[in-house]
Amino acid sequence: MTEHEAKNTAAEHLEAFYRPFAEVEASGEKFDGLIITGAPIEHLEFQDVTYWDELTRVFDWTQTHVHSTFGVCWGGMAMINHFHGVKKYLLGQKLFGCYRHVNLNRQSPYLRGFSDDMVMPVSRWTEMRKDEIEAAGLPILLHSEEVGPALVEDPAHRAIYIFNHLEYDSGTLNEEYQRDLKSNQVAGVEIQMPVNYFPDDDPTQPPQNRWRSHAHLLYGNWISEIYLTTPYDMSQIGQSSTDWRRG
Repeated sequence: MTEHEAKNTAAEHLEAFYRPFAEVEASGEKFDGLIITGAPIEHLEFQDVTYWDELTRVFDWTQTHVHSTFGVCWGGMAMINHFHGVKKYLLGQKLFGCYRHVNLNRQSPYLRGFSDDMVMPVSRWTEMRKDEIEAAGLPILLHSEEVGPALVEDPAHRAIYIFNHLEYDSGTLNEEYQRDLKSNQVAGVEIQMPVNYFPDDDPTQPPQNRWRSHAHLLYGNWISEIYLTTPYDMSQIGQSSTDWRRG
C-alpha cells in the first residue's frame, strides 16, 4: 500500500522487491494473476483499516487490469465485503487448528484432483456465514460444518477467496501457538492448543502435514486456469467477461 508503513518488514526489503500500488496503477500494466494476502487486523472493521480506501481502489483496479485474483484469509473477506456487502463476524473464540472440510463442487477446475473431504489449517477470529455468501450468489467450493465456508468462487469478478490457510507450512500453527503462549505470560489470556494438530494433542510431538497435497493442487489449479483462460493479447484483460472461462 502506497501510504502504509510496514512494521514487520524492513524498508530496504520493500524498496528492493516491491512497488507502491500508486506506481503500478499509473503504469497501466495488466497482469494475469494477483494474490491479495491476509493481515493481522481482523478485529478491526474494514472501514477502520488505515489503508482501506486505497485497498478498495486495488479491488476495483483488478476488474480492468487483472485476469484472475486470489483473495487469501482477511484479503478474501475484504474482497467479498467490498464487492457483495457480505459481513465479517467476530467470534467469541479463535478458530485454531486443523479442521475437516467437504468438497461441494467436484466439477470445479479449482478442485481438480481434490478428495471428497480434506483437512485444512484454520487460524482466525472472524467468520463469514454460509447463508449470506449464498444469498450473494457466490458458489461455495469447500465448506466445514465446524468452521464454515473456506473456498468461494466469484465468477463475476474473476476471483476466488479462501478464508483458511492451505499455504501454511507444517510448523506454522505451532509457531503461532508458541507465540501466543509467550504473550499469555504478559496478558494473562488463556491460550487454546490448536485442534487436531499435534499427535495425541501432545505439543512435544512434531505435527504431521495432512494438507500439503491439496495446497499444491489448489494453487496449481488456479495457475492452470490462468494459463488456459488469460487472453493471448494481455491488453484485452478486463475488457470482456467472456475471457474468464474457456468456451
